[in-house]
Amino acid sequence: MDNKDIFLIVAALAVATAVTRFLPFVIFPKDRKIPDFIVYIGKILPFAAVGLLVVSCFSGVSFLKYPYGIPEIVCVALAALLHWKKRNSLLSIAVSTALYMVLIQFVF
Repeated sequence: MDNKDIFLIVAALAVATAVTRFLPFVIFPKDRKIPDFIVYIGKILPFAAVGLLVVSCFSGVSFLKYPYGIPEIVCVALAALLHWKKRNSLLSIAVSTALYMVLIQFVF
């Protein structure tokens, strides 16, 4: 792959990113009411994405072999508890990730 190919790939990615960022403002200008379906999708999609992430995190875990998914379950529960108590996504992600690393490296 030479420099021309690399430039074309980066340019195509830049154009695609710009289009996806500006397209909603073109389709839904300020003076037009946003359709109810789009508002609904905007409300429900973040929860669906989180559900998909949780399912994908547990997809490679074997609950029938040692350590039976214990580190994953403990860390997901900790992340949920921290987020529920502190309402800070970065804190819950960082602490639960750090605990997971400690558990798989030193405990299990």
